Amino acid sequence: MKKTYVIVGGVAGGATTAARLRRVDENAEIIMLEKGPHISYANCGLPYYIGGVIKDRQNLMVQTPESFNSWFNIDIRIYSEVKAVLPEEKKVSVQNLQSGEEYEISYDKLILSPGASPIIPPIEGIKHKNIFTLRNVEDTDKIKAFVDDEKPASAVVVGAGFIGLEMAENLHHRGLNVTVVEAAPQVMNMLDGEMAAGLHQHFKEHNVGLYLNNAVKAFKENAQGSLDVCLADGDVLNADFIILSIGVRPDNKLAKNAGLKIGETGGVWVNEYLQTSDENIYAVGDSIEFPHQISKKPSLAFLAGPANKQGRILADNLTYGHTKKYKGSIGTAIAKVFDLTAGITGLADKSLKAAGINYASTIVNNGSHAGYYPGAMQLTTKISFCPETGRLYGAQIVGYKGVDKRLDILATIIKNEGTIYDLQEVEHAYAPPFSSAKDPVNQAGFNAENIMRGLFKPLSAYELSETDFSQVTLVDTRTADEFALGAIEGAINIPIDAIRSNLDRIPKDKKVVLYCGVGMRGYLAAQILRQNGYEEVYNLSGGLKVFNNFIKPQGNRIQFSEFEEVNPIEISKNTPAIQTDVLEVDACGLQCPGPIMKLKSEMDKLPTEGQLMIKASDPGFYNDVASWCKVTGNDLLTREKANGEITAIIRKNDVLKEGFSVQDKGDNKTLIVFSDDMDRTLASFVIANGAAAMGKKVTIFFTFWGLNVIKKPHKPKVKKGVMDKMFDIMMPKHSGDLKLSNMNMGGMGAKMMKKRMKDKKVDSLDVMIQNAVSSGINLIACQMSMDVMGVKQEELIDGVNIGGVANYLEEAEKSNVNLFI
Repeated sequence: MKKTYVIVGGVAGGATTAARLRRVDENAEIIMLEKGPHISYANCGLPYYIGGVIKDRQNLMVQTPESFNSWFNIDIRIYSEVKAVLPEEKKVSVQNLQSGEEYEISYDKLILSPGASPIIPPIEGIKHKNIFTLRNVEDTDKIKAFVDDEKPASAVVVGAGFIGLEMAENLHHRGLNVTVVEAAPQVMNMLDGEMAAGLHQHFKEHNVGLYLNNAVKAFKENAQGSLDVCLADGDVLNADFIILSIGVRPDNKLAKNAGLKIGETGGVWVNEYLQTSDENIYAVGDSIEFPHQISKKPSLAFLAGPANKQGRILADNLTYGHTKKYKGSIGTAIAKVFDLTAGITGLADKSLKAAGINYASTIVNNGSHAGYYPGAMQLTTKISFCPETGRLYGAQIVGYKGVDKRLDILATIIKNEGTIYDLQEVEHAYAPPFSSAKDPVNQAGFNAENIMRGLFKPLSAYELSETDFSQVTLVDTRTADEFALGAIEGAINIPIDAIRSNLDRIPKDKKVVLYCGVGMRGYLAAQILRQNGYEEVYNLSGGLKVFNNFIKPQGNRIQFSEFEEVNPIEISKNTPAIQTDVLEVDACGLQCPGPIMKLKSEMDKLPTEGQLMIKASDPGFYNDVASWCKVTGNDLLTREKANGEITAIIRKNDVLKEGFSVQDKGDNKTLIVFSDDMDRTLASFVIANGAAAMGKKVTIFFTFWGLNVIKKPHKPKVKKGVMDKMFDIMMPKHSGDLKLSNMNMGGMGAKMMKKRMKDKKVDSLDVMIQNAVSSGINLIACQMSMDVMGVKQEELIDGVNIGGVANYLEEAEKSNVNLFI
């Protein structure tokens, strides 16, 4: 029997239902009613057309009424607004908006797909002609015409959800001064705070204003014809026009007036078959309420993906009976925010907490692909999971490249109620340009299992920011040079290499919080402490990278009339013209302190007034290069970040002529290396090279067992007595034979350490020693120790000076740091 289907509304839900209905039932009568002129368009692409990224408006039109009718033989009636649904009569009342004619249509089954409507609060001046919302093609045409014709210089975007941020980016792309105002304390409110914090800092890099925790109280036209945006805290912003992106609400008017059940969230209630409280009326898209797949609580999903899937499910249920169930959405969404990409799937920590669900979470920082292959960019991934079963509840990712494919994997596992163990088993496409052998998704699963097994306790950036530091021992496990470039106030610096030999500095009766740059070294230190009897040991989740973003001011409160692009504190006040013969240095792929070390070595080759341009991908380098220039007295001429790559141009100063001495008396550094343990030796050279990179004069005095560190790998044959030969047999032959002070395991530990260093792109000990020689570090071998240990000068590497205690003491007198290792 031929059925009549009436569909109210097109776009994702309605148009998909209509197309699928026709494909499975050629004889059905299908009538689509749309109050506007467009039935199927790329809603998500609208901001990019305004911004000029999408050039041709026609590309936004998925189907026109004519093409849709030609393909699917559907009675499409545009400019037709449904005024009422009459369930008892199984009719809808329709008005033709062009002619004014009103009529009724009978249906066998009615499908409601009215979508959602923008929230427009009762704010003074909100109906001004230069205030726009963006929901459909008509809105887009108005905004595009205004920007093209009026050539505005500035805009304020009210609301920092997905559409608001995309509009901010695209208006900025058009060259406008843009400010975003958000009543919440963060952008993209579905993210957790520490993940949104990275986006907030990114606003500063692009000179886009950001006012958080600030509601708009009024819009007022000023004497110049532009708009004053009056904020709750008393600030007033000026703009040529306004985009309202405060949010949307389900369009439930028709359903409500028809007596259909409305859900707790204001959406139209439907069952698992997408059927409303009336057996002959169904609903899909932004207007419906449905239990969230994870929380099981009523929820809304203003997303095109779920709407399309609902349309297909519904068409099959209408045709074949109720055979397909809609399981709900997990809210997978992604957005481009200037150079960054941010995405979420499932529930964030704060949503899980609000739903009363017990959870644990972890943050990992990884490269978008193998670090040794050019162009790798950092990804910050956070997953939330059940601490008992490991079921994956949610994931958030912020990064420059590769966010989308990881988010798709995580969403698939969450959608199928998978666990963190499934993350570990994900078999991804791996080659150096695309990923790493251990992908960020795998690593997140490994971290989660470690938490579940009690191998370490994570501490979030929020929790650490609320911690009373007097009640904990805060340990920075990075190298000394990293620590010198910036650390959490109150932390003590014990590099990971030296943790085992410094346990006496870490009390067992206090909570211990460990951190490093991104979390790995903190985790390793936590393992060492845990196995040495420490109970309350925590590792900062995401490391200093996430914490620093979180504790910095989150807004970017700038007035464009007063804003200066160059910060005189960081950039040389008397910036000379950039030379044409700038030395170019590529430090991309190196992790801290690699870029600074490379900068130092290359700067040493330049003549005074010479200029160097260095590129690096390590996010910390953006601040490190400014700190390095301040310490060394060189001029930072320019510094910028684009697509995750930092570029800086530096001029070498004649610091002595300028009255600034890099190696001031009393500011030298001396080290005594007594040990030939591999880890202690590594710590020695990390500290020494870091100090040398900061322009300090460094002396290392090798005595007794420390002499083994500076032996040549291929020693010449030298004549020795019996006792000297016995010492030679018992001692390491050279630096490559050194053992770990702990967990050496018959040499296996040292091999594991070398492999780990290689994987993490940390220079080998041999390279560190060569770097020390190249940097001009004064290496002194103790003559007395050489005599006792039977070591000859010919056996030592080139560049080592032979001296005694007096040589060492002379250098120590000029030093303000003297370490015994």
